Amino acid sequence: MSIIIMLFSGCSSQASLQYADDKSDFLIIQKIEQQYQVWNKTPYRYGGNSLKGIDCSGFVNNFYNQKLNMLIPRVTTDQLKVGESVSQLKAGDLVFFKTGRGTTGMHVGIYYKNGNFLHVSTSKGVKFSNLNEKYWKERYIEAKRIVS
Repeated sequence: MSIIIMLFSGCSSQASLQYADDKSDFLIIQKIEQQYQVWNKTPYRYGGNSLKGIDCSGFVNNFYNQKLNMLIPRVTTDQLKVGESVSQLKAGDLVFFKTGRGTTGMHVGIYYKNGNFLHVSTSKGVKFSNLNEKYWKERYIEAKRIVS
C-alpha cells in the first residue's frame, strides 16, 4: 500500500489529507470506472439527472444508488452532512469543495485512486481531475466516507 501525504491549503487554514490506494479497493475502483464509461463527457446541467445532463450531486447520488445500492441525499450540502469525515481517502469516498457562493457554490466528487476523483465539470462534463491541481487544492473542504 502506498500512502502519499498532501497538504491542502484554504483561505484561512490548512488541512492535512492522505490517500491510501489499497488493492482491497479494487471492486469500488471497477465500479467507478464503469460509471465513467457510461457517463463520460455527459454535460453539466444544474438539477439534471440524466445522460443529457447532470450536476455533481446528482452524479454522486446516481453512483451510490446504482453502483453501491446505497441511498444518499440528492443535494451537495445534504451529502456533506452524512457519513464520517476522513483524512485518509479510499476509493468511493466523497470529496467536497467550495467553488462559489452560497449553497450552489459547493461541489462534490467521488475519490478514485492516485489522488484522482470523478466528478462533473461545469465546462467539460463528467471527467477525472486530480486533488493536487491548484484549483482543487485551494477549494478543498472535506472528505466523507459513507458507510452502509
